[in-house]
Amino acid sequence: AYGALVDAGLASAAGDGEDVVAPVPPAAGLEILARHRASEVEASRIAVGGAFDSFRRQRLAAYNDHLVEVVTGDAVGPRIRRAWASAREQIRQFESPPYFPLPGATDDALATLARGMMQRVVYSRESLEHPGHLKDVIEPCVNAGEQARVLPSVPVKLVIIDDAYALVSLSIKEADVHNTMLVVQPCGLLSALIALFEQSWQNALPFHGRTTRPGGLPPADRRLLWLLAGGASDEAITRELGISRRTLFRRLQILMARLGAANRFQLALQAQRNGWL
Repeated sequence: AYGALVDAGLASAAGDGEDVVAPVPPAAGLEILARHRASEVEASRIAVGGAFDSFRRQRLAAYNDHLVEVVTGDAVGPRIRRAWASAREQIRQFESPPYFPLPGATDDALATLARGMMQRVVYSRESLEHPGHLKDVIEPCVNAGEQARVLPSVPVKLVIIDDAYALVSLSIKEADVHNTMLVVQPCGLLSALIALFEQSWQNALPFHGRTTRPGGLPPADRRLLWLLAGGASDEAITRELGISRRTLFRRLQILMARLGAANRFQLALQAQRNGWL
């Protein structure tokens, strides 16, 4: 056990005696663990991203038309809606801008949840910062039973329907509008995308629609904590909540006092432990 702690950077020998163990300070230990987790996610992202880029460079030539379908333009919206309606067990999703203009998309997600489907979504920080998206899209779905988590970024826009097929955006960073996607049937690429989602899910910060702490939190305060935990900037938080920076700082001080947190990192950590996220 001592060797494992040393290898993880969480303990070291005290002085010259190797039999005396000295743990690292808690703040430093949390930072080390966070960096290890980030490194694992980055390694997975690079591995699957490399495979995906190789797949794109081949221009789909090596795949049968029955395994990968390219959907573009006006056909994207209807194809997405059919996919959501076809789910029988669960939907897994990486969610990030740019967003395809699809009226009724939130209603489709809520209808899927109402049918009893499991819905797991990893949101990017940009999703939380997108004007109105947290309040109008994310919160209603989480309150309806969606299992939501957040990462600083997601490697690709992705929707996995059961284990049957996936919808994949050809790009996040290069496209101004999500107007081209792949429909990937069971094959090696689908297996890699499922593995990438599950690895990212394990390392993402969970959000909960209903607090487990007596008294709970006002929706605006929980929204503030979600934005904070997701890494949103002060500018994005004040814009999303419609408050001034001075009001933001005052509300943060009140929340930190309630949870005994000395800084924002501790506030997010304690809020998660208390079921406030």
